Amino acid sequence: MTPSTKGPDWAFFTSAEPGLAALVEARFGAYRHHTLATLRRDGSPRTTGLEVRFLGGELWLGMMPGSLKALDLRRDPRFALQANPGEGTGMDGGDVRICGRAVEVDDPETKGGYVKEVEPPEPFHLFRTELTEVVRTYVEDDTYLVTQVWKPGEPVRTLKRT
Repeated sequence: MTPSTKGPDWAFFTSAEPGLAALVEARFGAYRHHTLATLRRDGSPRTTGLEVRFLGGELWLGMMPGSLKALDLRRDPRFALQANPGEGTGMDGGDVRICGRAVEVDDPETKGGYVKEVEPPEPFHLFRTELTEVVRTYVEDDTYLVTQVWKPGEPVRTLKRT
């Protein structure tokens, strides 16, 4: 993929797997704060809290200026985003994770549209996401651990075990 080529975004995933996309978006919508994993300069993982937005067919990551997670993503765009599991152990809808690449957006028109919708404190870093994997794990019938894995260009793969 060349740098000017846009990778699979949230709209692509939603079109390919609307049922799974709706479940994943609902899990992220259940809570305000989630966990983002980025890579530090030395390659070790960094986890931090983050709010996410699903707007206009994109999954957006907004960050405070100069935050370490933003600097991590500028250096190495790979990320994993884990939905907040919530209180207790119920995790209605399952445990969900989105992996991909974060691409910083500095286009004033795009950022202006985001500001209209979200009203973030300014200034801020804004990243759109290109998805490489979406995973949902849940318990079925109090018996089976079920994992659904989606990757671009592939159907959802479902793994079930006792």
